[in-house]
Amino acid sequence: MHGPLHHFLEQNLPAYLDLLRQMVAINSFTRNVDGVNALGNLTAEAFAELGFEAERVQSTNPDFGRHLVLTRPGSSDSKIGLISHLDTVFPPEEEVRHDFHWRVEGDRIYGPGTVDIKGGTVMIYMILAGLQAHAPAIFDAINWTVLLNASEETLSTDFGELCLERLAGKTLGALVFEGGRWDEENNFALVVARKGMAIYRVLVEGRAAHAGSSHDQGANAIVQLSHVIQRIAALTDYQQQLTFNVGTVQGGTVVNRVPHRAEALVEMRAFSPEVFEEGLQAMLSLAQQVDVTSPADEYPCRVTIQILRRTEPWAPNPRTERLFRTWKVAGEALGAHLYREERGGLSDGNLLWKSLPTIDGLGPAGGNAHCSERSPDGSKDQEFVFPASFVPKAMLNIAGITELVRRAEVMETE
Repeated sequence: MHGPLHHFLEQNLPAYLDLLRQMVAINSFTRNVDGVNALGNLTAEAFAELGFEAERVQSTNPDFGRHLVLTRPGSSDSKIGLISHLDTVFPPEEEVRHDFHWRVEGDRIYGPGTVDIKGGTVMIYMILAGLQAHAPAIFDAINWTVLLNASEETLSTDFGELCLERLAGKTLGALVFEGGRWDEENNFALVVARKGMAIYRVLVEGRAAHAGSSHDQGANAIVQLSHVIQRIAALTDYQQQLTFNVGTVQGGTVVNRVPHRAEALVEMRAFSPEVFEEGLQAMLSLAQQVDVTSPADEYPCRVTIQILRRTEPWAPNPRTERLFRTWKVAGEALGAHLYREERGGLSDGNLLWKSLPTIDGLGPAGGNAHCSERSPDGSKDQEFVFPASFVPKAMLNIAGITELVRRAEVMETE
């Protein structure tokens, strides 16, 4: 099958890349609801050619668009989930300001979402088209469910719940198509673990006072927050792969008033569930450490730390490892060399791995995800995808899915 399949994919690659071009032309910033839904409609139309029916499910957040669920029933009870997303991080005005659009240059195609993750959606289409043409028995047997998140860049949990609902039953794998590493020596990286993330609000309440006539009556919330920020920065432990990032700070109202309020937003990430929990407790304990009081009567500032969001790490686990080994065995027949990657960024895989066999990084190769700027000296460059990575990665994924189905059939007969 390898030779004819490779020829089929190469022959149709211009059409696949044209589909990607159409997707990139639609701004699908998470909060651009019309754009996200328009991309969903284009995607549904494309997959309808493969026999998929579309369902739209409104995000629980009304500021976001509709998740897209594409299904094609099979003759067996086996199911495979193929996971992508519709949204990007680029507002329309940012794309215009940085002249960020579809651009073919050298061995790269630049544009918003080329690798994160519209290229991954096109990869799913290539895989299914290849199976339909060259492995029709597998294509017709499997219950295929393609799920596209309307708000992945915010990692909204309602999409994870939707996936678990639609992939209940005999699901062989939840395959996530974020971009993956590849080189022309046929080395591929698959993502087997991701950091978890917690987001905190640090709120400091002090006491206001006139900065000239009653300065000593004030308890300066900004000064107290500065102490807390230093302690937060000190919690970062690179050996434990635990990081804290103070992302935003605000406080005060006018310069002639001792500020009574200040706050910061903080992000924490860690790979290990144990380290993640330790970091969480260390962060919360900072609320007990108050340094700043009013000089006149020692009125203390008050520090409150709230957890706004908590997404557990995707830890190494046996089911993900089995999927990796399945892809590795399948890849060896193609001369491919696979290695494991643990990635700092989150994906929908973080929401699925505890309930479903999950693997990630199955999309095409590229770089500079989330970047729209470029500079003449090359120190800044925009998001891009390597078009040469599509066919090798599709070949690997088709081989992996074929091996996954074969192993499931063997287990049923044993």
